[in-house]
Amino acid sequence: MPTLLLVEDNEMNRDMLSRRLRNKGFDVLTAEDGRQGVELALAECPQLILMDLSLPLLDGWEATRILKDSEKTKSIPIIILTAHAMAADAAKAFETGCDDYDTKPVDFQRLLGKINHLLG
Repeated sequence: MPTLLLVEDNEMNRDMLSRRLRNKGFDVLTAEDGRQGVELALAECPQLILMDLSLPLLDGWEATRILKDSEKTKSIPIIILTAHAMAADAAKAFETGCDDYDTKPVDFQRLLGKINHLLG
């Protein structure tokens, strides 16, 4: 059972998405801010990270940069989740090192396809 890390500050979004992912057989770790997300990723080394961009303490851009710069976590796929659907945001997300990008509100089937693709 793959372990996913969901970094999302909105409690309702975090609970809904983590519940749906668990129902699909994933083990889900959650973090409420970017700093906690980085700490959990370094400690637990999940198979994939779902990273919101607008996070307290450390935003998703910087959290992704830190994780992609670390030898321990650089190979973990990161999917950016954001309400910002601008083409420039997607380009910046890929430049930051993320492996995929998806918009909110989350289309669960589309996201699930991206997760399964990245997990192989």
